[in-house]
Amino acid sequence: MTNSAAVAPRRFRLIPEDRYIGWTPYLWLVYFPFFFVGPLEARASASYWAATIVAGIVFLALYFRAYWTRGRELLAITIAIALLGFLFHKQNPGASVFLIYAASFAGVMQPRRRALMVLGTLCASIVAVGLAGGTQPGFWMVELFFAAVIGTTNIHFTRVRSTTKALERAREEIEQLARVAERERIARDLHDVLGHTLTLITLKSALAARIAEREPSRAAKEMREVERVSREALQDVRSAVAGQRDVGLARELANAKVMLGAAGIAVEHAASSVPLSSTEETVLALAMREAVTNIVRHAGASTCRITLTTDGTDRRLAVEDNGRGKRGPDGNGLTGMRERVRALGGRLDVDSGTLSGTRVQITFGGAPL
Repeated sequence: MTNSAAVAPRRFRLIPEDRYIGWTPYLWLVYFPFFFVGPLEARASASYWAATIVAGIVFLALYFRAYWTRGRELLAITIAIALLGFLFHKQNPGASVFLIYAASFAGVMQPRRRALMVLGTLCASIVAVGLAGGTQPGFWMVELFFAAVIGTTNIHFTRVRSTTKALERAREEIEQLARVAERERIARDLHDVLGHTLTLITLKSALAARIAEREPSRAAKEMREVERVSREALQDVRSAVAGQRDVGLARELANAKVMLGAAGIAVEHAASSVPLSSTEETVLALAMREAVTNIVRHAGASTCRITLTTDGTDRRLAVEDNGRGKRGPDGNGLTGMRERVRALGGRLDVDSGTLSGTRVQITFGGAPL
């Protein structure tokens, strides 16, 4: 059973719902009654009145249809309206309004070249009909002036409208891309935060469980460490969602030592004084976190070496282990790491062998960004 209340009734409209034109087509019909002034003043016959009324009805049908169509159909409608004007032009001076309406529709045609050609042809026809029919020059010159002005004005505003629509579409696409990029950023940051933290919590919890009976004080210390890491992770998650991450290398190196130590992996580190911007330091800290997490999870290594060095204007961070080596394609972590490094103009290299372990190296060249 269908719910008729859920289906919104369609409103009858003579013109499309377009915020650029709104109800102005009804306003522009203010000139249409001039078509009937001539027969009133001339006390026209019933047959002429009938022809005038029929022409008026035909015009209104063409006029409203023109707002729904484009291309060849609009061209045909413009020609038909112009023919109505020329047909009644000699007997009824008010028919000149049809020529003005035809010029206005010629101005909205696309592409712009077609609009100019149709408007030029219409203006030339006004001149030709005026000269051939013996109409006073002052009259057909006024027709020509208004047709040219209104037509070219519509050509201009049609171009402006097309540009505005293109800009709006571009803005919507940019907003969509920005939303996607923001979701990807949050996903990468949460992957970095939670992957590292949950691994550390798992290691610390497992260690505390193993030593709880024989070394309760140490087990309690490990659980307090788990609590500290959990609180830091909560803050990191909030910062990641807010886009306000500022991770320091010193803090991340300390966390790396804790995680590697909990996993029974010996740590060697050497760091020289390296000039880094805050953005580069954050990217290197996150890269170190991801590399260390991968070592603990997958490498099966016994040692890990972390070095931060300079070579001229190049700054390098290297994290290497003696484990089984990287296998398979890059995961989300390495992919996110590579994107962050590339965004700052750096380079990420992964050198992996089945016996020598894996070396992840990030290089930034030039002055710090």
